[in-house]
Amino acid sequence: MKKIRIPYKWELIILLWFAFFLNQADRQIFNIVLPSLRDDLGLSDADMGLIASIFTLFYGLMVPVGGILGDRFNKKYILIGSLLVWSAATLITGLSYTLVQLIILRSIALGGGEAFYAPSANSLICEHHQKTRATAISIHQTALYVGIIGSGYLTGYIADNFGWRTAFYLFGGFGIILGIIFYFRIKDSKVLLKEIAITENRQSVWEVIKIFFKKPTAVFLALAFASFQFGGVGFLTWMPTYLYENFHFSLARAGFDSTFYHFVAAFFGVMAGARISDIFSSRIVGFRGMVQMTGLFIMVPVVFFMTKSDSILIVYLTLTVFGFCRGIYDSNIFAALYDVIEMPYRSTATGVMLMFAFVVGSLAPYLLGLLKPVFGLSNGLASLSLSYLLAGIFILIALLFSYKKDSIKEELLQADA
Repeated sequence: MKKIRIPYKWELIILLWFAFFLNQADRQIFNIVLPSLRDDLGLSDADMGLIASIFTLFYGLMVPVGGILGDRFNKKYILIGSLLVWSAATLITGLSYTLVQLIILRSIALGGGEAFYAPSANSLICEHHQKTRATAISIHQTALYVGIIGSGYLTGYIADNFGWRTAFYLFGGFGIILGIIFYFRIKDSKVLLKEIAITENRQSVWEVIKIFFKKPTAVFLALAFASFQFGGVGFLTWMPTYLYENFHFSLARAGFDSTFYHFVAAFFGVMAGARISDIFSSRIVGFRGMVQMTGLFIMVPVVFFMTKSDSILIVYLTLTVFGFCRGIYDSNIFAALYDVIEMPYRSTATGVMLMFAFVVGSLAPYLLGLLKPVFGLSNGLASLSLSYLLAGIFILIALLFSYKKDSIKEELLQADA
């Protein structure tokens, strides 16, 4: 019987999918156990928002460093190191008893470890996928949805039955095991091997960063992602608590319901958006941006009504529509950026764009936690619709004034069999 061999470029997607699954699951654990952890350690809502905000801020500050290193060193070892650091931080979080410990482990160690993953992972995917760029990135992106959904219910169940600490032990341990698998299965970066003989001719870090800022489209896409991320971080941090407090759900149900409808729909949205954009982007300049903008503008009224309704059925319906539109936007976050950024600079460009997004997004959890006693969590979550409106406007400006001028034609690398 002939042995079925998976082409390496798709094996790479499978391996990175599991890493990104744990990446998102490890983040979401905190959001799911937030009420239980808060009460157990005697912390306030503002304290919990502060932990999430510092994580997002630290991630945003470190991710450009991860991007720069990803363009200069072997992405394989950057990915392994990132996975091991954030997994160890997750595991040790289960031993925390104070606010300071949580900030060090959940904000600094976790954020610092995760910051090195996305730039190298997305850039490495594009070394092996050119014509299937959006599809490959979107398959990788689905790990975000599955990770959040899976950890949402599983973490809630574990917290309800075995305590919140056990969830951190389990997910952290799995990540360390996957890091060992990465060592044996991930290959060296193709760009690294291609350019190793001309390393001395590389442009300086500042010259590479200047390339990003000389492309107005890249800047507008980064601003759009920052606005989107402000709403997304606020939503993911506080939506489980909203369902827990307003509809009196258990932690398990609040964690599951806040993620399941949203991210199952996002799964279909991201694959639809990727497929459509891969077909038409070569024919219509800026088509990836058009796909993103469409999803963002539909989100605006949906997010507002989602948190202003007393009917759980309406909440589920709007969560579903919101998720599908979110997937449409997600499908081209990096694919659209790579329309205007050349391959040798993509890891750095990814880091710069993520910095924009997470520095801005870091404000959302703390602000919502701080304003929760004054204006209510429902009003705070509803106000996030404005961030999606602003994101859509930024992409519209790019489409009108700079996308066509900034678009590039890339030289394809030979893909692995």
